[in-house]
Amino acid sequence: MSVCSLCFGFFVLFALFLDPAPVATDSVEAKANQFFRSGHTNNWAVLVCTSRFWFNYRHVANTLSVYRSVKRLGIPDSRIVLMLADDMACNHRNPKPATVFSHKNMELNVYGDDVEVDYRGYEVTVENFLRVLTGRLPPSTPRSKRLLSDDRSNILIYLTGHGGNGFLKFQDSEEISNVELADAFEQMWQKRRYNELLFIIDTCQGVSMYERFYSPNVMALASSQVGEDSLSHQPDLAIGVHLMDRYTFYLLEFLEDIHPASQANMNDLFKVCPKSQCVSTPGHRRDLFQRDPGSVLITDFFGSVRKVEITTETVSLTPSVPEQQDEPATIMTSSEPQTYVQQLPVAEIIHQKPRQKEWHPPDGFILGLWTLILLVFFKTYGIKHLKHIF
Repeated sequence: MSVCSLCFGFFVLFALFLDPAPVATDSVEAKANQFFRSGHTNNWAVLVCTSRFWFNYRHVANTLSVYRSVKRLGIPDSRIVLMLADDMACNHRNPKPATVFSHKNMELNVYGDDVEVDYRGYEVTVENFLRVLTGRLPPSTPRSKRLLSDDRSNILIYLTGHGGNGFLKFQDSEEISNVELADAFEQMWQKRRYNELLFIIDTCQGVSMYERFYSPNVMALASSQVGEDSLSHQPDLAIGVHLMDRYTFYLLEFLEDIHPASQANMNDLFKVCPKSQCVSTPGHRRDLFQRDPGSVLITDFFGSVRKVEITTETVSLTPSVPEQQDEPATIMTSSEPQTYVQQLPVAEIIHQKPRQKEWHPPDGFILGLWTLILLVFFKTYGIKHLKHIF
């Protein structure tokens, strides 16, 4: 019996060792491990519009809309490389100079007052784009034009423009192939320039651009399958062009519900813009990605890592404030203009009715009206009665 009792005691101790009672410190450590489970310590974004000319207004609006979203979620301008192939805000055809709108209500100016464009106009080339990704830039290149990422960086790469089966056009004069893009990502991996990479492209036959990827920890999304067009959205008669593409429009609508503490994951992002909304068929690729998309938060790529300190001590957030005598309330008005990040959320704008535009007579209307009056006068009274007018 003594031997059996001894064995039973060892069994109990062994069971307790395998399944210790949870304590407060273990729960705190578990939450900390869950918070840092992605393994990255910083976030970067490379946002590229590859199209020139006024009729490609929507591609600039696409890029600026994504720029606004990642900036709102915490990625600073110092870690965003923004490449715009044309300056629609200063185009002479723009009826509202210094603005770019992404919705027909004309209430969301995605250009704003604090947009930092790193590559503009003819600087947006295939060569410069590949050099930014691989870090092969001249020594004279300023830090604002560099992707200074490392092996703990999560990178969002967004491309929009005109493309085809296996290529994307730049400036209507050159193109980048899916092989070149795949090799650039492999160079980034070999040079330890990213931890995880999210690739999003809004173009015709976009799926073909990620078919050749072979580097690890890459997840990709595209707006259309091979053989399909990526369609535009939100036509505006005043501007004369479409304001956005369908896929990016619904992507922006989805991101407006995301906040820095949001628990939405990549599986939710895969459901954005089904065929009933996009008309084209969006696609995604996740076989190269090591983690389960359901455990990858949207903010792992669209947000920014924040330094936190975990403690078990109680911290008072309401310090005692000495009572003050009642004074007449004064209305404080701020003279500082709000940035575009602080504007009315898109989720509220898209459900509003378009504002009624003020009517202005077309060019030559007044001159034509006077001409008509004179013709009727001459037809009725003739030239002999002209002296009664002058």
